[in-house]
Amino acid sequence: MGRSLLLSLQFVRFDRATEHRTVLPRHRVQRWLRHALLDGVESAEITVRIVGDDEARALNRDYRQRDYATNVLTFDYSPAPHVCADLVLCADVVAAEAIEQGKTLEAHYAHLVVHGTLHAQGWDHETSDAEAEAMEAEEIRILEKLGFANPYA
Repeated sequence: MGRSLLLSLQFVRFDRATEHRTVLPRHRVQRWLRHALLDGVESAEITVRIVGDDEARALNRDYRQRDYATNVLTFDYSPAPHVCADLVLCADVVAAEAIEQGKTLEAHYAHLVVHGTLHAQGWDHETSDAEAEAMEAEEIRILEKLGFANPYA
């Protein structure tokens, strides 16, 4: 995994931001990203932005025409071999989902960072059941290497 990775890790101001910062130290997020970058990627420039409900909802509404805050949005600008993307994660949605799913906040963030990074490389789970199954299998494989349980179990 000697490929170059340029990471910009950003946190906006929101309630309980300190808890989220503690779970997301730079070295941990870099590790998750590196594992999710697949063969054929020579370099990556990725921004991971942790936001509140208002920003997540506005972005989802403006870019996907869905008027609610979602867990992760991926904005991909260039494909392999030089991946450039923004991952926007909504802290409140991620925290609520982690509780609902009986996961740690760290495990759920890891899953969503991997999920978003796969989207940045062209993976899509909304076009067909077969592609959704393939993407889930890849996420499970990557997360297992990172020491996390199957997020779909």
